[in-house]
Amino acid sequence: MSASLDQAETGSPLSKGDRTRQRLLDIAIRRFATEGYRRTSVSDIAREAGVTPATTYAYFAGKGALFEAAVDTDAADLMTQARASMTGDTARARWIPWIGALVNALDDHPLAARVLGGKEPEVIARLLNLQSLRSIRNEVEDDLRLGQTRSEIRDDVDAALLADGLETFVLALLMGYVQTGGGQGVASRADGVTALLDAALRPPRP
Repeated sequence: MSASLDQAETGSPLSKGDRTRQRLLDIAIRRFATEGYRRTSVSDIAREAGVTPATTYAYFAGKGALFEAAVDTDAADLMTQARASMTGDTARARWIPWIGALVNALDDHPLAARVLGGKEPEVIARLLNLQSLRSIRNEVEDDLRLGQTRSEIRDDVDAALLADGLETFVLALLMGYVQTGGGQGVASRADGVTALLDAALRPPRP
C-alpha cells in the first residue's frame, strides 16, 4: 500500500520510520516479483532504498520476513483494488462480483501472481497464514453471517464453513488463472465460478 494511501486512511503524515519501511516494502515487492526470492538480496533492496542492510533488519527480521511482508502487502492491495466492484446491498451482491474483479486486477500485482503461480514453492504453504487473507476471510464470514440473519444467504450451513469454501474457490481460481497463463478462456471461467457460488449461497425458495 502506498504511503499516500496510508496517510489518507490515518489522517496524519507517516513518520520517517514508517516511510522507510514503506519504501523498503515497495522496492521488495517490485524486485521479488521480477527477480524472484533467491536472486534478490536484502543488500540490493537496502542499497536501492538508500539505507544499510542493518537498517532493513531493524524493520524485518530477515529476508524471509521481508519477502512474506511484501507478499502480504501486495495481496492486500490486490484485494483492496478489487473492492471497487463491491457496490451491492446484499452479501451475495457484494462478494460474488469481487471474485471476478480479483482475476481482472491480478495483472497489476505481479508478486501476488508470482506466488499464486507456484514460482516460490517455499512460501505457497504459508499462503493461508498471510494476515491479508485471514482478515478478508473473517470479514467474509461476518458478512455471510449477517446475510443469514437477513435471509439473503442460506442458513443451513455454518457461515464459517461457507467462508472457508469461498476462500478455497477464490484461491483455486486465481492459481488456475496464473498457472495456465491467463487469457480469455481461463478468465471466462470466473463467470461460471461466480454463478456456481451464487447458487450455492442463495437461500432455498419457499
